[in-house]
Amino acid sequence: MSRSAPASGRAGRLVEQLAGFRIGVTSDRRSEDLISALQRRGADVLHAPALKIAPNDQDTALVDETRALIEARPEVVLVTTGYGMRRWFEVADATGLGAQLSEVLESARILARGPKAVGAVRAAGLEEVQVSASETTASLVDAVETSGLTGRRVAIQLHGYTDEVQLARLRDLSAAVWTVTPYRWVKPTAHDRLPKLIEATCARQLDALTFTSAPGAEATLAVARELGRLSEFVDALTDDVLAAAVGPVTAAPLQAAGAVVLMPDRYRLGALIRLVTEELVQHRVLRLRSGSTELELRGRAVAVDGLPVKLGPNSLALFTALAGADTVIRRQELQRCLPDGADDHALEVAMSRLRQALGVPGLITTVVKRGYRLNAVRV
Repeated sequence: MSRSAPASGRAGRLVEQLAGFRIGVTSDRRSEDLISALQRRGADVLHAPALKIAPNDQDTALVDETRALIEARPEVVLVTTGYGMRRWFEVADATGLGAQLSEVLESARILARGPKAVGAVRAAGLEEVQVSASETTASLVDAVETSGLTGRRVAIQLHGYTDEVQLARLRDLSAAVWTVTPYRWVKPTAHDRLPKLIEATCARQLDALTFTSAPGAEATLAVARELGRLSEFVDALTDDVLAAAVGPVTAAPLQAAGAVVLMPDRYRLGALIRLVTEELVQHRVLRLRSGSTELELRGRAVAVDGLPVKLGPNSLALFTALAGADTVIRRQELQRCLPDGADDHALEVAMSRLRQALGVPGLITTVVKRGYRLNAVRV
């Protein structure tokens, strides 16, 4: 039996929040912030970016789009993302177009999609005339229609994933439309990481899976479909694996596929981290009592009377199955729970090791000719 004293103090409590939980991260941009925050709380993180942002160092298309926009001098400019706005000016400045771009945008009516876009507009020394009602491209197009800005020359800064429906709608409302795309989504070079994450999800080896962009969510679903595991993947996200998206736009592809998705009230990365932490700690931690002994199962971590117990994969799988059942579990069912499958002898060996590691006499009872039962009640 291997136990160690729990951490203490404020830092210790932060680490303990997600100890034992394994969380998947599908994002590329800002993934370091998300992973770092989860790991500081004790989580084991599996990172597999579904898509990544293509660098603009050699993106001559953006320069050509910027020159065309400067020549066209649009009357209305729609800014969809703060990151896109900043990257646009970085490339424009690097190619000597920054001053001309600023002069053109100063004379235009700028509509921004959400506070991050507003922040980037103001950081560029510009001023927005309106902020969309919600952080969607559709809401920006709504603002064009309801603010008397139809029939104008319009430019829109796209955000890596073009909403063709809304772009077509904008063209119908406008005299002419120019687009600029400061960044593009491309497939990551490590093609094996996302399939491994999908397989881990289907096998219920993750406790939560996070999404921060709609393109990333769609790419994840597409790979699951290519693997022939889309149904299994969606089923896992509907019951055992918590699916968490940063907002409704990101969640939409997953929900359309049938997955159950949680979203924070504020569509921000920090709020997503808090949501995942609270959901796992409040609803995915199983506490048991056997006599005077307290046991806790959180993800892949087990504690006895507050002290962590180290269990191997087979022992952990057995304890998870026993802890989640209210009755006797048949031997055949427990054999199927083991990661690599097992025969009757292997089950007995794994059960013996589990009893020894937990060190709680009478906790696990052998029911002759039937199976095993955990003698504990939930608290």
